[in-house]
Amino acid sequence: MGIYNESTARLYTDVSFMTANEDLGADAVAFFNAISGLSHPHEYRRIEAAPRRLREALLELIHGETQRARAGQKARILAKVNALVDTKIVKALYEASQVGVQIQLNVRGICCLKPGIKGLSENIRVVSIVDRFLEHSRVMYFHHGGAGRMFISSADWMPRNLDLRQELMIPVDDPSGRKRLMEILEAAFADNVSSSMLQPNGEYIRLQPPKGEQPFRSQEELYLSARRALKSDQRRKRTVFEPHLPNS
Repeated sequence: MGIYNESTARLYTDVSFMTANEDLGADAVAFFNAISGLSHPHEYRRIEAAPRRLREALLELIHGETQRARAGQKARILAKVNALVDTKIVKALYEASQVGVQIQLNVRGICCLKPGIKGLSENIRVVSIVDRFLEHSRVMYFHHGGAGRMFISSADWMPRNLDLRQELMIPVDDPSGRKRLMEILEAAFADNVSSSMLQPNGEYIRLQPPKGEQPFRSQEELYLSARRALKSDQRRKRTVFEPHLPNS
């Protein structure tokens, strides 16, 4: 959730979220008070923290999609992480796939889940993107009966992150923030240039543009869209009327 480091800023991709939300602000104060020793950890209003219950929160979200699929409702999970190793999360995703939850995962590094196995993980697709920038953001989306829940996180789905480190998962309710995060997720799963798909046997196959379709390189598209947004914002600022005042 934001690598503010001068040596990696030009190499890593990441996401940050600035908000004046009172609940999230209170949670941030409580979190930093706890890790600095000023107070004891307590229940947060909106965020989830490791090693306390971040894994449990993720499992609840996955199980929620599983229950909706069992009830015949649309169920979907999109996630972008650096690694997927945690056995409890892998098992929960298998269970979700078995009842029809559509799952797309962008896992840059190690992934212990085997996708595409009939009767186990046929509804799971896993891709890895290696390109100019090091993919570092963690983004999760759960369909949640159509309401949609979007999160960013500092934690990979690994025991060391969920059991041994101070990590956070933060909900994003802001419409523009949710829209941008969904663009990041959808771009990753549309990539047919820098993306490789994990096979049931553990091998990766580099994706190629289907015949007749244009190449789509997710990092390039997101980079260009960010530049367009910046230029548009700069143009809007230039059109703001600023009256000249005497002696100013």
